[in-house]
Amino acid sequence: MLKRVRSQSAHSVLCCPIGVTLFPTPFPRAQFDQALKLQSIYNELYCAMTEDEHWIQTTLQEILHVNPLAAALWEIHQDVKRVGGYTQNISCGIFRSDYMLQGDGTSKLAIDPADGSISIPQLKQVEFNTFSCAGASHAQKTVDMHRHFTRTGAYNSLTNGNSPVGLAALPENNNIQSLAACLAGAHTLYGQAKSKVAAETAVLLLVQPQNFNIADERPVEYALWNQASPVPAYRVEWGDNLLEHTSLSKTKELLFHPPWLQSQVPIEISVVYLRAGYEADEYDHVGKMARVRLETSRAIKCPSLLAQILTFKKVQQALTEPGSVERFLSPNKAAKIRKTFVPMYPLDESQAGLQARNWATDSDVARNYVLKPSLEGGGHNVYGANIPDFLASVARSAWCAYILMERIHSPAVYNVLMSPQGIGSGPVVSELGVIGTCIWKKTTEGSEFLSNTVAGWSYKTKHTDVDDMSVVKGYGCFDTPLLY
Repeated sequence: MLKRVRSQSAHSVLCCPIGVTLFPTPFPRAQFDQALKLQSIYNELYCAMTEDEHWIQTTLQEILHVNPLAAALWEIHQDVKRVGGYTQNISCGIFRSDYMLQGDGTSKLAIDPADGSISIPQLKQVEFNTFSCAGASHAQKTVDMHRHFTRTGAYNSLTNGNSPVGLAALPENNNIQSLAACLAGAHTLYGQAKSKVAAETAVLLLVQPQNFNIADERPVEYALWNQASPVPAYRVEWGDNLLEHTSLSKTKELLFHPPWLQSQVPIEISVVYLRAGYEADEYDHVGKMARVRLETSRAIKCPSLLAQILTFKKVQQALTEPGSVERFLSPNKAAKIRKTFVPMYPLDESQAGLQARNWATDSDVARNYVLKPSLEGGGHNVYGANIPDFLASVARSAWCAYILMERIHSPAVYNVLMSPQGIGSGPVVSELGVIGTCIWKKTTEGSEFLSNTVAGWSYKTKHTDVDDMSVVKGYGCFDTPLLY
């Protein structure tokens, strides 16, 4: 479990360990099971949204002039339509829905002194990710570590034989195999090579140069090769390398020309798994050309361009508005989804947006909110009392790029966190991420599921005096839920 250190760092160490907790952190079993059951419904929701271009455009129209990434992706979408449109009607998704527990306003688990019963907090969604969901491999390795400590009795030695940790309370995690199975399933659906010049097919992993997430990506790549029927998988860096080592046939097959092979026979790409292309600066002229090539090809994309666009926080906020979820789901399923929502507001010039602007600029009221931009990678949110000063530094015309979300007040427990910054103990709160995989086909009536699976989960924990949960930024640690 390593994170590659960016080359700008002023030392020669190439990797550092990912932060983990010493002990598993308690999490109610009922809410864990609830989150798992909800994922197939969330998959259904986001797949249906992906095929509703009108709803997407209406939802994001206002932020296109203030969000460079949204503008770039929408421009590419228009370019694809201008040059002939999308060739492949099958899409693949690896999604993650993140949750925290909403307590009763106290800073700890509420226990009734009369009978010792625990007041169970409610499951509330933090965000939904549709693109390059990182951490799945690290999450599985962390569970393996905690289960190993439990088997060997390490926790008994640390607690004088009174450890509450048992294997039955530590859920198993098979993220790596599940993600590989999804990609392998899409590879199988693609079928044999269709180009006259290619003899075989493969999955293409699209990654960033100097990629700090390589240790999280490689296990999925290796798991593809380790399938009962091995699925070839190759890595290509975003940008110039992608354009140099791929081409489109006349019939839109995406052909990969491995630089290390002497043969002139290309490999036809069945599935493109994108782990790059989520930052605005990746979409210069070369980046846009590369994405248009991918999107116009016959390769199955994981995810598609429109599915990526749905990861924006503006979409999450729009779903809280009356009728939005119900546009895509049955009333029963929509009600289950809505129970996980917390209040979210636009910062535009609508009536709700103007009210939210008043709250966000009032230092006392703002303490109960989080300001969220539509950026990936963690560490971009602005919390509580810092919101008014931050907004004062941003042109009011750009405020619509943010959404205001009510803070989730999770009950705290005690744990020890181990990170590259050191070891610290004290009160902590956790975040559960549930991973879903799905493959669907676009139809004249919307979308048709070919697979819809709850693939696994991740669990992260941070100190209560730290706002951001980002493991990448060094704030949070990977963890395992101790179910009770």
